[in-house]
Amino acid sequence: MEFVCSVCQKRESVITRKPKCDCGGLWKLDFTPPRFDLDKVDKTEWSMFRYHPFMGLYSDAWRDISMGEGMTPIVRLDENVLLKMDYFMPTLSFKDRGAAVVVAHAKAIGVDKVVQDSSGNAGNAVAAYCARAGIGCEIFVPEGTSPKKIDMIRAHGATCTVVPGSRDHCADVCRAKVDQEGAYYANHVYNPFFYEGTKTYIYEVYEQLRRIPANLVIPVGNGTLFLGAMKALEELEAAGCIDTFPQIIALQTETCDPLLQAMEQGLDEPAHITPTPTIAEGIAIGRPMRGKEILAYAKKHGVRFVHAPEDRILEARAALAGKGVYIEHTTAANYAAYRRYCELCGPTPDTLITMCGAGLKSDH
Repeated sequence: MEFVCSVCQKRESVITRKPKCDCGGLWKLDFTPPRFDLDKVDKTEWSMFRYHPFMGLYSDAWRDISMGEGMTPIVRLDENVLLKMDYFMPTLSFKDRGAAVVVAHAKAIGVDKVVQDSSGNAGNAVAAYCARAGIGCEIFVPEGTSPKKIDMIRAHGATCTVVPGSRDHCADVCRAKVDQEGAYYANHVYNPFFYEGTKTYIYEVYEQLRRIPANLVIPVGNGTLFLGAMKALEELEAAGCIDTFPQIIALQTETCDPLLQAMEQGLDEPAHITPTPTIAEGIAIGRPMRGKEILAYAKKHGVRFVHAPEDRILEARAALAGKGVYIEHTTAANYAAYRRYCELCGPTPDTLITMCGAGLKSDH
């Protein structure tokens, strides 16, 4: 198992602390899992690490890091929609899936401090797992980040630095520190081990339902859940577990949609846009660093992009709360986008929507 550059194909040991290749390309993980088989799932482990035979894990450090993340329930909302309750996690968001793997890897290679940039959820997840691992942590967040997310980050003992300006500028500031100080970049976009965690979202769905629903609604900002899901779906298809690839319904906000615009324009790279404010802070990414990879998957598998109408996100949040499901604004955008998709394409039954983050995180 090695890192391989997505641009020049240079190979590097996974114990490297370089955040990316010398040429600027991002790392991919050269790892081919065994053929997926539910009989090979470790049923003695009640967490997402029950799928460790299919995950690119550098060591068994996860055994001391895991807090039981994963194994989240699937709830029926109505006759057409299932909800995967991924905010039933230690830090109340799906980002625990990737953070647990990244921090376990950092612990295994002897990292004593990490930095990361985040709109809140990924930073909170990394901070929590670093606290468990005894690793120092600094998280950079953009101004306007939900105060309760900042409070959670600091509660775990991490330094939380609030950066004026956009989410993309926040990332630039953090990466400058990585370049200048050589700090380990435990980032959910750059570090390919993160996707070995988000793959488990699909593994779980398959084990729980013994199938994959016809339609999957997935939010796409930096694409951490999207990329993990696509990798796992291809694994299931190759293993003969599914006969047909599900329809992926990928959503972006009306105010920050470089990938949606790229698909509409037939581009291979994210469209150049100027983001404007959105309450769906978790997907407000104007320059997704793995945009080419996301778009390649989207074209290969016929992914359909749709907007989450900004003026209908809170309406969607209230509708779900009225059914007992209280989620944050970015997660509400998932349901708002599904409703919009149904308006454009007609009734869309057998749909699974991810419930990514808990509602108390964005009460501000």
